[in-house]
Amino acid sequence: MVVAMVQDPKNGAAGDVFHQARNALAAEVAAELQSIIAERKLPIATERVLYALAKVPRHEFVPDHLMRHAYRNRPLEIGHGQTISQPLIVALMSALADVQKSDKVLEVGTGSGYQAAVLGELAGSVFSIEIIEPLGRQAEETLRRLGYENVHTRIGDGYAGWPEEAPFDAIVVTAAPDYIPQPLVEQLKPGGKLVIPVGDFQQELVQVEKLADGSTRKREVIPVRFVPLTREN
Repeated sequence: MVVAMVQDPKNGAAGDVFHQARNALAAEVAAELQSIIAERKLPIATERVLYALAKVPRHEFVPDHLMRHAYRNRPLEIGHGQTISQPLIVALMSALADVQKSDKVLEVGTGSGYQAAVLGELAGSVFSIEIIEPLGRQAEETLRRLGYENVHTRIGDGYAGWPEEAPFDAIVVTAAPDYIPQPLVEQLKPGGKLVIPVGDFQQELVQVEKLADGSTRKREVIPVRFVPLTREN
């Protein structure tokens, strides 16, 4: 697989370093992603996702003291018991969601805003919900500063989705509930895909496709480990 190299929008030596690191990360993720696709026989496309991964400045979404680790293919702590997901998983979930340029996408669990930014590169509009207010406000500020005007955020309970903006072409959930919340299935368009980690200690990444008659088809993809999806009491 050929990974497109993207130009860094920032100037200066630091920008050049991060530019090279992003492209190296995208190449590493591409190789691992191809292995998963081949092993699991996944009918998914990755070219646009890898281009987005090479474009989004992950270092802008991590705490300053972890910036030197921003382009390692691993999750990082962002405070409040939450993490920024491993880039491989961000790419896999984005590809499984099958996001097109004109799509409206719901993200549950804004966290740092990194996954929302990747989705923002792929979709027409993204609506992202975060239950932890300090994280949600920080992510909103970062996304605005970086010019992601098509990404909209709010503080709220992700289990309920965002009914005012439904239906969605795709839904990506970045924390793990014990079960698939029914409101999210209801807010998914027929033909759309919901990508969600499900489980408590043992979790599976699941792709849920909504069929034309309203029924669903589920595919278990790989074992994963996400923080729990919390909800309002």
